Amino acid sequence: MAFRKLLAVCCVSALVAGCDSGAVTTESTYATDSEARAAAAGISHGEYVARLGNCVACHSIPEGEPLAGGLRMNVPMLGNLYTTNITPDPTNGIGNYTFEEFDRAMRFGVKSDGTRMYPAMPYPSYAKMSEQDMRALYDFIMNEVEPSSTPNQPSEIPGFKDMARMGMGIWNVLTMDDEPYEPDDNQSNDWNRGAYLVQGLGHCGACHTPRGLLMQEKGLDEGDSAFLAGAPLDHWSASSLNGDINSGLGRWTEDDVAEFLGSGHNRFGTAFGTMVEVVNNSTQHMSEADLRGMAVYLKSLPPVAEVGATEWSYDNSDTQELLSLNFSEPGSQIYYEYCSNCHGTNGQGYYPYQPPLAGNPVIMDPDPSSLINLTLNGSLRVIADEGPDVNDMPYFRQLLSDDEIAEVITYIRSAWGHNASAVTTAEVSEIRAATDPTRNDDIFTLRMK
Repeated sequence: MAFRKLLAVCCVSALVAGCDSGAVTTESTYATDSEARAAAAGISHGEYVARLGNCVACHSIPEGEPLAGGLRMNVPMLGNLYTTNITPDPTNGIGNYTFEEFDRAMRFGVKSDGTRMYPAMPYPSYAKMSEQDMRALYDFIMNEVEPSSTPNQPSEIPGFKDMARMGMGIWNVLTMDDEPYEPDDNQSNDWNRGAYLVQGLGHCGACHTPRGLLMQEKGLDEGDSAFLAGAPLDHWSASSLNGDINSGLGRWTEDDVAEFLGSGHNRFGTAFGTMVEVVNNSTQHMSEADLRGMAVYLKSLPPVAEVGATEWSYDNSDTQELLSLNFSEPGSQIYYEYCSNCHGTNGQGYYPYQPPLAGNPVIMDPDPSSLINLTLNGSLRVIADEGPDVNDMPYFRQLLSDDEIAEVITYIRSAWGHNASAVTTAEVSEIRAATDPTRNDDIFTLRMK
């Protein structure tokens, strides 16, 4: 019996190993070859691909050298690991990788020595990449990136748990679509280019798609209703990117989507959390054509949770109550004292400098985690070519109690025509404890970027 089990494991392992061998070849198409868009952006093909994939966000840390790794990330149920040095250093980096080994690592999560990676490295998304973009990225890393001898840090996953790596090949077979993106002849060039970026290099689903029992993304493309339907992540809520009319992109135009990706702002809101790093390091460097493509594709996604829902409309009555200093509604006085200077008594903010709250999809998100986290801990600033945003969201964890934060967020989620659920003190307390930098460093340990 033991021999049969061993034989079965060996057979499965051999099958899995055969599923991810050899470099992938693809034809050059408008949708999948980024060379022309790189030229429009004024940088090399490979650097542009690195921007599209946001490599720097995970493989660099503020005090380290570019792409030398060291960011601490969490693998659910197992522990923490550190991102690796991907500079062309031959000892600690990937300088000795052949293109075939690099391709295998990017598409299937297999290092040159055969060690399996965890999908904290979003290789299930990068599997969609074209051969042209993969070769350009390899050339960029090997010839344009400065080598760094920074050693890789060992993971903090106990040895017996780290044996899970041995099963990642089977995980790939069960959960991945490892075929490069194939353009849909029934769709436009812009739609196909956007699909290639959103599903692949942009790895949007890594944050915005809910996870299943095996921690896999429940949907990989527009054919799955769970794809980009919104998901909890690191005490945030990654918003729905489908056509849900209130908490998704249903009210946004293609221009609104492109503006948000390119600048981190639009008339509906402002980037926050790790989305700020996506804008700072990746999307603001994209060509206008690529921003348009992503917008076209995202706007094609239908509503899921809010099919047939009534579209939000502005109600001015709460504004009048604030202006008359009527604070009978719980949370209204806290809003007036701490929030109205930036977001206005009318909740409409001061676009593009201060985001609106009235009609903001994040306000109407069924999951209030992002609002709680933002109120407790503030947010990073978007940094464009002309410099950082003049204003940022301050933190209120020391100024406001859990009861007060629950009250003011509940007020915002019910004011100006909103009809979102109330926030409880317990929900605030949970996120306050989990993101307290004086007690733990979970606030800096991420699952995905």
